[in-house]
Amino acid sequence: MQNISKSAKILTSSITLALIGMAVLLLVTHHVAFAANFTVPAVDVQSQNGVFSFPVSEFQDGKARHFNFKISPNQSIRFFVIKSSDGVIRAAFDACEVCYRAQKGYAQQGDNMVCLNCGMKFKSVKVNEVTGGCNPSPLKRTVKDGKVTINQQDLLVGAKYFQ
Repeated sequence: MQNISKSAKILTSSITLALIGMAVLLLVTHHVAFAANFTVPAVDVQSQNGVFSFPVSEFQDGKARHFNFKISPNQSIRFFVIKSSDGVIRAAFDACEVCYRAQKGYAQQGDNMVCLNCGMKFKSVKVNEVTGGCNPSPLKRTVKDGKVTINQQDLLVGAKYFQ
């Protein structure tokens, strides 16, 4: 009887260790997959007379476009523009007040923008509407005559997120 009890304890310990190992492997795999799936390239842009201008048609598919404006050899400001599910073209810095130090930004997943640092999801219709916390920091933009325009001065306000 004592041999059965000893065998049961060994089996239970082995199963417990195996389950812990699988849980750790699953967490590591999820983290790597999350990071690998959301590497978001940005297009380098320059302003014309202090204004960035994009055709509205560039955003009709509802996919977020990421842009990079180099303000010095060592510093760039990243931002994105998206046509949200309610049809509004929105813009935000590719950073937030909470996670900006990680310099990871956001990636689109369906109708959400996802923080690549903490994993929080934000509906596209909330970009430029909800501020603070881990929400994408809003960027002023104007939509007029088939163009989305962003003033360079408004973009420079976000330099603090990209130091």
